[in-house]
Amino acid sequence: MRKLTYYIACSIDGFIGDPEGDASAMYPFVDEEFLAFLVAEYPETIWTAGRRQMNIDDLPNKRFDTIIQGRGSYDLALKEGTTSPYSHLREYVASRTLGESPDPNVEIIADDLVGRVRALKAEDGAYDIYLCGGAKLAGELADEIDELIIKTYPIVQGSGMPMFDSGFAITQFALESVRSFGNGVLVRTYSRKR
Repeated sequence: MRKLTYYIACSIDGFIGDPEGDASAMYPFVDEEFLAFLVAEYPETIWTAGRRQMNIDDLPNKRFDTIIQGRGSYDLALKEGTTSPYSHLREYVASRTLGESPDPNVEIIADDLVGRVRALKAEDGAYDIYLCGGAKLAGELADEIDELIIKTYPIVQGSGMPMFDSGFAITQFALESVRSFGNGVLVRTYSRKR
């Protein structure tokens, strides 16, 4: 069975963006060392346009072949005029309001999100599923998340969009690894305790 991995950036206090979801305060920490790590370990999590700009569009996927993102995350691409931000992956957007997909590479999941994710996880394949966010989507899929990869940036926001927008429920994960960078960023990997 394939894993659903919530691969997300957050502040020290667990916010993935300001109250509107803007995460631009984290961008200055994507320095040369950290970017080299992302390219080496998670190249498929970089937008297709960014991959082309960095001349890494031909890098093979290492971890994921499918992405699921929420409407808010997808809207960031649409505002840039991009209808298929991860064209190197199978793209799904969870949205009850988007209607028809603006791109043939992007499938809209409007109903039975959990059922669709379970079907994707049950597929045979060497690669896992990248849950891109945001908070509401992660909250809806909290019971389906098998792994967390949390890029923690050395900032405190005080408030903002949380990693999970869901009701109170304690869920245990086991720490698998921690990697630190010279700029203060930590990348922690957790697996779900089942």
